[in-house]
Amino acid sequence: MDIILKYFSDFTPAQLDQLQALDALYREWNEKINVISRKDIDSLYEKHVLHSLAIAAAVVLPDNLQVLDLGTGGGFPGIPLAILFPEVKFHLVDSIGKKIKVVQAVAEGLGLQNVTTAHSRVEDIKNRKFDLVVSRAVAPLGDLWRWSRPLLKKGPEGRPGGLICLKGGDLTQEISESGCRPTMVEIYKLFQEEYFKEKYVVAVKL
Repeated sequence: MDIILKYFSDFTPAQLDQLQALDALYREWNEKINVISRKDIDSLYEKHVLHSLAIAAAVVLPDNLQVLDLGTGGGFPGIPLAILFPEVKFHLVDSIGKKIKVVQAVAEGLGLQNVTTAHSRVEDIKNRKFDLVVSRAVAPLGDLWRWSRPLLKKGPEGRPGGLICLKGGDLTQEISESGCRPTMVEIYKLFQEEYFKEKYVVAVKL
């Protein structure tokens, strides 16, 4: 938890309580359904929560934005972002039902009113549009963009929109194959922790 407070300080008491509650909730649920690797659970705040919040360090999300977390897994980046931005609406989707069960339980345990969940493939989402799609290391950039694009609505100038994903390693070939022209922020410049070297916030505008 201290590592979060090292980089973010503007929390309400309710947000601090929610952030602190993450540890016990994820430990409890991880015993039943393994959504975080055993060796990573002790680094929950650095490797999962702070990593998710790299999006918030790179982009401020305005109130009433509609955000889809594509392939949310155990709830990342959606759950930490939902804590930080209580006036933003987050829809967390994963094709694996047991992961969504954990995400629902964590969101309920935290009392998050701005989170909805669905056990669904992203291709099966119909009749809904979002301002922004976020994702963490789910698939190659080209696939993420292909899945995201039909679900995105064009927002006003200056409002965050498109796809923002968290990726790592040498992305040269992946970006080339995607046909996208993303902007990239090096996370290590935001958070000076060894873990974030060669990790990026990658954004593609509609």
